[in-house]
Amino acid sequence: MDLASMKTFGPLFRRAHEAGVVNPPGAERACAEHLARVLEPHGFVLQRYEHQPTRTNLVARFPGHQPGLAPLVFTGHLDTVPLGQQPWSVPPFAGEIRGGRLYGRGSSDMKAGVAVFVSAAVEVASAGGLQRGLTLVITAGEETGSEGARHLAKLDVLGPASALVVAEPTSNQLAVAHKGALHLRAQVTGRTAHGSMPHLGENAISKALSAITRLEAYSFQLAPHPLLGGPTMAVTSIRAGENVNSIPDTCTFTLDVRTIPGMDHAKVLAELRSVLGPSVQLDVPLADMPPVGTDPEDPFVRCVCSCIGKGETVAIGLPYFTDASVL
Repeated sequence: MDLASMKTFGPLFRRAHEAGVVNPPGAERACAEHLARVLEPHGFVLQRYEHQPTRTNLVARFPGHQPGLAPLVFTGHLDTVPLGQQPWSVPPFAGEIRGGRLYGRGSSDMKAGVAVFVSAAVEVASAGGLQRGLTLVITAGEETGSEGARHLAKLDVLGPASALVVAEPTSNQLAVAHKGALHLRAQVTGRTAHGSMPHLGENAISKALSAITRLEAYSFQLAPHPLLGGPTMAVTSIRAGENVNSIPDTCTFTLDVRTIPGMDHAKVLAELRSVLGPSVQLDVPLADMPPVGTDPEDPFVRCVCSCIGKGETVAIGLPYFTDASVL
């Protein structure tokens, strides 16, 4: 990270600590306002959109000299995941630099990415002569299903883009595709009975285990994606029972399905309902993030390879989703 980015990064990191952008609950407004103060003096037109109080999405636009050209768009999010239960070896919000590395929650994912593209945008805007406009889409609530980006998409306020660059950490590898996520909750019902007379009941756990066995034996009949491989499906939680001496009449479990380009989530949901059968109820998706992918030979992809000095770089795919799913 260069000096200009560090000047943006340090205060941004402190604002993150002051605001408490750990999500949940998240409170990104102070970070967004810090970036607004960085961008506004350089001619960026700013718009703020809150999907909840203090949950600020910042959209910053700088016009190019040819208004007919769609802008180049950079995006990054301001929230972070929680700290976890184990003690940290460094203060998690101090932003300490040790051995040339900066440590703290969110330093990689993704305060660094936001600081870098904001600094670069300021530098380019100050230099003048920009033919194509720039748009910076800085979001809240990404870590909990892209809430902020989803709000912006619902409002339909962003307009067209010539390309979208997502500043997630990739060790400077160029990622052009990522998997989608379909998070589902399934419920199985049975009939309760006393634990001493299980034959009088209908054990919802047993029915759920049978359904899970069917899922584990099932595979999506799709050719693997060249960068992402095949889709995956995992049972990630199961809950049932109230006490040791009662037969449970309800069992719920969750599914994490990761999809690849070409898979329609509505069809995937219908497919899974067919596999599970009528005894299992699949609720409305907890999260529905479509996969994305760009041809590695796309001219913009090759341009980016040239810009980072790696003309022969092989593009990669990512197993996780980003705000690109929504934007």
